[in-house]
Amino acid sequence: MVNILAPEPTGRAEHGARPAAPGTGGRTRRRRRQSVVAYLFLAPALLFFAVFLVLPLGFALLLSMSRWTGFDLGGIDPAGPDNFTALFAAGSTFLTPVLTNTLLFALGTVALALAGSLLVAPGIDRLRFQGLWRTLYFLPIVTTVVAVGNVWKYMYEPGGLVNGVLNALGAGSVAFLADPGTALPSVVVVQAWASLGSAILVLTAGLKAVPESYYEAAALDGAGPVTVFLRITLPLLRPSLLFVCITQFLTGLQSFALIIVMTKGGPGDATDVAALEMYRQAFSYGDWGTASAAAFVLFLVVLAVTLAQLWIFRRKGEDV
Repeated sequence: MVNILAPEPTGRAEHGARPAAPGTGGRTRRRRRQSVVAYLFLAPALLFFAVFLVLPLGFALLLSMSRWTGFDLGGIDPAGPDNFTALFAAGSTFLTPVLTNTLLFALGTVALALAGSLLVAPGIDRLRFQGLWRTLYFLPIVTTVVAVGNVWKYMYEPGGLVNGVLNALGAGSVAFLADPGTALPSVVVVQAWASLGSAILVLTAGLKAVPESYYEAAALDGAGPVTVFLRITLPLLRPSLLFVCITQFLTGLQSFALIIVMTKGGPGDATDVAALEMYRQAFSYGDWGTASAAAFVLFLVVLAVTLAQLWIFRRKGEDV
């Protein structure tokens, strides 16, 4: 018996088509709305990223292959790779001494900051009021570079504190910032001193992560302080040491303010570094193309160091 009250089908399903699961369309619309809301929340950060990083980076890349004296955008003339070849041409001072000074400055800062923090951090870890000591060592970080540079500049003068101590010990005065042989090491000492607080902060945090049971077992075995430091503390601090080494090296490569405050790149070009050379080419000589090309060369150096950091961490199986 045919049911004449049953509704007739309004359409015929296509061959092999599967009916949509109940609620699938609703979930799709909900996910689409969530994506839209997420992008709306991200929009301010993405806009800031585009305006202050992507656009300047693209403009700098354009200038690195152009000749431009600044201000007049209509005066940008294509130059191809000429700016890059000029940096490494015979007679150019960019490779030597500018880039050489930059690498020596960064390496010296890393060596002194790392050695100083390794001496101080374990001592702070055994003292009372550790937060106070960490704060005192961290004060140079929050002090302006101009103030730090000027104070040390006066201390380095012939009648300053450093030469006063040397004279009291029977040594003669040293022209720290006026002698090409001592100017760069003198600024390296200041940079390392100023960055010591951040290195100590990282290493003291790393020391807190070392299990106390390791030291107790070493004491039961009769291990001395040097053995404990070399066999327990130093290996377990390796992730923190790598982090300090890489961050300090990158900071040293990009250093500019301390150099310009203390020596302005002098005497001669003894303390001329890449960041200062870029500043001079752009704002003193009006050669924005050469300045941009130098910036990209420095960027490649920083990128190489960063990739080396990632390679070391992956090889050791460690995370920062």
